[in-house]
Amino acid sequence: MLVGFRAANVLSFRREFELSLLAPQGGDQAARNVVGLRVSPVAAIFGANASGKTNVLAAMRWMRHAVLDSVADWARGKGVPRRPFALDREAADEASLFEVDVLIGRDRHVYGFEVSDERVETEWLHVYPQGSRRRQVWFERDAERPERGEDEYRFPSDRLKGAKKPVIDYTRPNALFLTAAGSLQLKQLLPLHDWFKDNLYLVGPGDDASLRDATTRRELLRPEFRERVEGLLTVADLGVTGVEVEERGDEPPEVSLIHRGKDGPVPFDIGHQESFGTLAWFAFLGPLLKALDDGAVLLVDELDSSLHPILVAEVVRLFEDPVANPHGAQLVFTGHDVTLLSKAHVERPLDRDQVWLTEKRKTGESELYPLTDVGVRPDESLARGYLRGRYGGVPHIGLGGIAVEIENRTTDTRR
Repeated sequence: MLVGFRAANVLSFRREFELSLLAPQGGDQAARNVVGLRVSPVAAIFGANASGKTNVLAAMRWMRHAVLDSVADWARGKGVPRRPFALDREAADEASLFEVDVLIGRDRHVYGFEVSDERVETEWLHVYPQGSRRRQVWFERDAERPERGEDEYRFPSDRLKGAKKPVIDYTRPNALFLTAAGSLQLKQLLPLHDWFKDNLYLVGPGDDASLRDATTRRELLRPEFRERVEGLLTVADLGVTGVEVEERGDEPPEVSLIHRGKDGPVPFDIGHQESFGTLAWFAFLGPLLKALDDGAVLLVDELDSSLHPILVAEVVRLFEDPVANPHGAQLVFTGHDVTLLSKAHVERPLDRDQVWLTEKRKTGESELYPLTDVGVRPDESLARGYLRGRYGGVPHIGLGGIAVEIENRTTDTRR
């Protein structure tokens, strides 16, 4: 499970930010108790357009890419293909920070690194076994140590037994030790390396929708999966009663969704006859079910894009339900649907401890902070307070401001 993520000097974030899924005692009733920690299954990020919401997820995805591909992909070019904060020239000379805090089994792993344009500057792994408060330093790396006549790598706790030297020799200055350890199958680090492989899958409204659609189509060839998809399409009240699948060799299968017709079932070709909302829900089901089956962390950018607020609320409740989500899958998403913060639903889907906000400063840098930092009362209307700008994270536009701007420009062109 993901306990927390922090980063700095990446994309629109100049200073360090942290997203925590730790729930306080007495808050977030859906939190899971694991080795003495209360970890939330859901974190929601709200904010104005271009305030940095998507960049929080993008930073997490970049860290995943780095861990999985730094040995192979970064060898093709020089240095590290990072994206530091672009609106301050000094940022290019400073390192970018990435760190995750995750539970693997009953052990808590805090792994991170700092990278510059040229190399990996530092890298570390600290482990708290069985929920213990005693930290074990499994390894620490500092690129400046050799310049002082010291070893770049240190293994203070001696927990990494076996042949570490081949892994060190395999790790280039612009590659991560964890990536090399995964490539060379260093036993003790494989669970952490595999955690990145199996987590932080990103679902967004962009070009990857076609890839998700193709993945879901292939999975439909499995009868058990098809039955689950049919159930989720039916319960979404889209008028769909079933799914027909026709295999096409190496190509994604042809899929038709069966609709209720006046004279009986009518198949609709999914590529030409379905609404955008139905297609969005269909493409989302593949990664959703995989995350639930694997107990993985699913990142969703604009969860409310093309989906009805009631459907979005049910997705949130799905992750919060311990019976429907027995493996502890987690959902981290961005969105604008303020009904998730209100009593418009029978039960408010989001607890105040699960809500985070992004704000863009006048310097152009983004800031991420929890809703609880602004002193929200337990009985407060979160949706009303948010839309009125009491917590930040909304566009700074006066009432009727867009209309006034159009009127002014229209007047100017007539002169």
